[in-house]
Amino acid sequence: QVQLAESGGGLVQAGGSLTLSCAASGRTFSSYTMGWFRQAPGKEREFVATISLFGSRTYYADSVKGRFTISRDNAKNTVYLQMNSLEPEDTAVYSCAARRQQTNSYYIRPQEYNIWGQGTQVTVSS
Repeated sequence: QVQLAESGGGLVQAGGSLTLSCAASGRTFSSYTMGWFRQAPGKEREFVATISLFGSRTYYADSVKGRFTISRDNAKNTVYLQMNSLEPEDTAVYSCAARRQQTNSYYIRPQEYNIWGQGTQVTVSS
C-alpha cells in the first residue's frame, strides 16, 4: 500500500493562498481515492475535500467550497490542495488520506480512509 507525506503548510495572512501537496509512495496511486482533512486544536477531524481515482469527481466541504481546489497528478503520485482566500478559521493541521478503490467513488468520512499522512500545519493570521 502507499505511504503519504504532506508538504506546503505554513503561516499566511488572511486572504492569502497556500498549496498543499501530498506525495504517495508506490506504483498504484491511481487505485486510491484521496481526501484532505483538517483538525484544529480542541476540535474533531473535519472533512475538507476529496477526489476520485482519475480526478473526474471532486467534492468539498461547504466551508471551503469556492475557495479550495483539490487536484491530482497520477503520473507524479501527488494530490494537491490549492487554498485561496484563507481565513483564520482555516487554521489547522491538514492531513491527506487514501483509500484503495476500484470504482469512481469518493468518500467524506475519516473512517472510510485507512492510510494517512502525518499532517502539515496551516496557520492563518488575522
